Amino acid sequence: MSTAAVLRCEWIKIRSVRSVAGSLMAVFLATLAVTVLAFATVGQAEADDPGADLVFGAFYALNFGQIAAISFGATALSSEYLNGALRISLAAVPRRDLFYAAKMTVVGALALAVGLVTSFAAFLVGQMFMGEYAIGLDEPGALRAAFGGGVYLALMTLFAAGLTALLRSAVAVLSLLIPFILIVSFVVGDIAGGVTQYLPDRAGQLVLHQSPDGGLGPWTGLAVTAAWAGAALLAGWWAMRRRDV
Repeated sequence: MSTAAVLRCEWIKIRSVRSVAGSLMAVFLATLAVTVLAFATVGQAEADDPGADLVFGAFYALNFGQIAAISFGATALSSEYLNGALRISLAAVPRRDLFYAAKMTVVGALALAVGLVTSFAAFLVGQMFMGEYAIGLDEPGALRAAFGGGVYLALMTLFAAGLTALLRSAVAVLSLLIPFILIVSFVVGDIAGGVTQYLPDRAGQLVLHQSPDGGLGPWTGLAVTAAWAGAALLAGWWAMRRRDV
């Protein structure tokens, strides 16, 4: 099969499997729902704090959108390990490198497209509720944060996808990543201090801050998350080449 044909097949798979398509749509829907709920209730009260980072606060809901992004990356890969689907896929595309690259390309491209739309929409919708505290994309750091937020969601998606290819289980990956991001990362942050800026979620979210603190800058932090995602993708590629049948 040609590269274009394999890419098209992977697009059809994601569009056809409800759990995968649903988790992708949830990235946008969950983020917008939390944005409306949070900003309509406590948005202006939080912004009244003189020390508040209004740019970072504008992307508060991405904390929930990233959970959906991780779920999308995990389910997009785990569907291959159900009912012998991977055997069929590899029979159709014997070149495992091509199959893996095409799948990750489609997953990453869709995550980036939806992530960018989600990030910009979350910012613009949230500011509708901010009244006198509203900021625009011309605010220093806002445009960079909106673009970087979309890239961050895509990187977390690929991070989860690579781990799923390695572990062959969406349940295992979700059980590992979601508690880590929601709980462990913050606990370690209180104990270890600056070391936590190199964790995949903490590093990537530096791009959302107007003026990030610490040794990493916004784009450097995003590069650290990209390194984590790249390592996971490499591990998943090794597993598919050497272990999966």
